[in-house]
Amino acid sequence: MTIRGLLFDFDGLLVDTESASRAGWEWLYREHGHELPLDDWATVVGTIGARFDPMAHLEELVGKPLERELLDKRRTAHEMTLIEAEELRPGIADYLADAERLGLRKAIVSSSSRPWVDMNLGRLERLVGWDAIVTADHVTERAKPRPTLYLEALGLLGLDAGQAVAFEDSPNGIRAAKAAGIFCIGVPNPITADLGLDDADLVVESLAELPLAELLERADEGRRGRGDHDHGQERRAQ
Repeated sequence: MTIRGLLFDFDGLLVDTESASRAGWEWLYREHGHELPLDDWATVVGTIGARFDPMAHLEELVGKPLERELLDKRRTAHEMTLIEAEELRPGIADYLADAERLGLRKAIVSSSSRPWVDMNLGRLERLVGWDAIVTADHVTERAKPRPTLYLEALGLLGLDAGQAVAFEDSPNGIRAAKAAGIFCIGVPNPITADLGLDDADLVVESLAELPLAELLERADEGRRGRGDHDHGQERRAQ
C-alpha cells in the first residue's frame, strides 16, 4: 500500500514546547532550592497521567504543602514567555508544503489538549490545512503510549496503518505509534535526544536533513521489509 498520510505529534515535534515545559519546572524547583530530577521528568514527556508528579515531589522536598495554584500560574507564565519565541521546528514547514503538493493527508496526534494545540497553531498561523487533529484532552486512558489516539486518527483519515507514517520525538509517542502498527520516524529534540528513541523504525536528527520524498521512499521500503514483524530496532538515516 502506498503511503497516503502523515501523522505528526505536536509538543516537541512540530514545535519545541518540551524545552520550555522543562525549563518552567526547573525554574520552580530552583526557586525552592532544589533541582528537578531529570530521570523522573523523562517519564512525563509525551504523555499525561505519569506516575511522577513534579509538584507533589517538590512538596516532599521542601517538607510542607505549597500554594499549588499560585505556583502553577507563575510557572505557566514563565513557560509561555519561552514558548512564544518558538517557531515550527526545522523542516516542518517544507514537509507540510510537500505533503500538500503530493496530496497526502495530514493529522496531528497529541496527548495534549485541543485548546493547547489550537492556541499554538493559531499563534503560528497554522490552524488550517489539517485533515484531523486528535488530542487526549486530559483523559489519561487516551494518552500515549496507548495507541488510542493513533487508531482514532487513522479512522478519521480513512487509512490503514500501513498507509501512514508517524513522526514522534519521545519514547512514549513512538510506543503509541508502533502499537497502532504505524511506521514511525523518530525526530529527537533537545529534551528527548538523550532518552533513546530505540523503538522507532527510523531516526533522523532533523527533518530539514531529509526531504519528504526520500523519507517516504525509505519508509515504504522499511515497511515492506518489516512485513508483519516489529523489529523494534533503531536505524539512523545517514
